[in-house]
Amino acid sequence: MKLPLAIGLVALLAAVVVGAVATDFTAYLGDDPTTCNNCHVMDAVYENWFHAGHRAWATCNDCHTPHDFIPKYVVKGINGFNHVSAFTLGHIPEAIRAKERSRRVVQANCIRCHGETVSSIADGQMGSARACFDCHRQAAHGSRGTSPRPQQDKTP
Repeated sequence: MKLPLAIGLVALLAAVVVGAVATDFTAYLGDDPTTCNNCHVMDAVYENWFHAGHRAWATCNDCHTPHDFIPKYVVKGINGFNHVSAFTLGHIPEAIRAKERSRRVVQANCIRCHGETVSSIADGQMGSARACFDCHRQAAHGSRGTSPRPQQDKTP
């Protein structure tokens, strides 16, 4: 009885290790923006960020994940599961839109970096229903931030 359980656990562990090595899983634990661009649907988003002003100051994770250690990896895990599910099942939206949970993370990171400016502009009303990116949608991803297709302009 114990032998089949042990064999099953070893087989499961081997499958997980092979899967992690085959997918270069550890790259997704880091902060390199080229990892986010591994999927072709991210080409336009990556290129737009590459040519935008935030490139000098922020990577994908600086805006799209919390900065505390555990919440960062919880969000990465949830997002990774959602991305793998979408690709596996073929439910890739034409236009990629952030879910409400992601919108809250991005808004918190806008305020983390630009809190003093936000508080002076909004007269301290940082609890308003509007998010920074409602008006500044192009700030992180440039003027081409809404482009569904990458443009081949390679100038910074």
